[in-house]
Formats: sequence, structure tokens, C-alpha cells
Amino acid sequence: GADVFLLAFSLTSKASYENIYKKWIPELRHYAPNVPIVLVGTKLDLREDKQFFIDHPGATSITSAQGEELKKMIGAAVYIECSSKTQQNVKAVFDAAIKVVLCPPKPKKKTRKQRTCFIL
Repeated sequence: GADVFLLAFSLTSKASYENIYKKWIPELRHYAPNVPIVLVGTKLDLREDKQFFIDHPGATSITSAQGEELKKMIGAAVYIECSSKTQQNVKAVFDAAIKVVLCPPKPKKKTRKQRTCFIL
């Protein structure tokens, strides 16, 4: 089985972002529910590239805050943004994956309602 999943989405595509929780998380939760996830936002170099968005009118910029929000929503261990074009944070993605495998996050306990028993 897998020790960690790298789930990547494009920082210039709302559809790519939405596919993480609409498509991939249900698959991973079904087939590998306890494997930690490193969430990766790709194409960081294009997020601030005005010309890219002029040339691709359907593209949408995903913010760091949206990435962090998605991390919390899916229960990912880490969220990192990177660019393969500039190599920014590429090593950090793999370092994070290694760290998650060597020091896995503690599984969150499901909160249960406190039950009380009254005998009258």
C-alpha cells in the first residue's frame, strides 16, 4: 500500500481545484482511508502572470488562502505551492512527503457526543 499521497491541482484552474474534493478525495477515502495527503498547488509562477490570464480568459487564480482552506477541508497533512518551471518549492514538496511518512500526523479522533446516564 501507499505511505503518502501527493494530490496536485493547478493554481490557475478552478476545475482542477474542485476535482480534489469532488473526484479524488472520495476515491482516496474509499480505497486508502488512513494514508496521509500532501496537497500541492502547481504552476505557482503563473498565478501572478497577467499575460497568462489575458491569453487564457477561462483561467482562474487560486489563492494561498483557498489552498489552505482546501487542506483543512480534506484533512491534508501539508499544503505546499510550487512551480516546476522555476523549481520554486519543488524540493519542499518531496521533503514534506518524506516527513509525513517518517512522522505521520496523528489521526483526529472523531468527537462523540458526551452521553450521560440518569437513574431516577
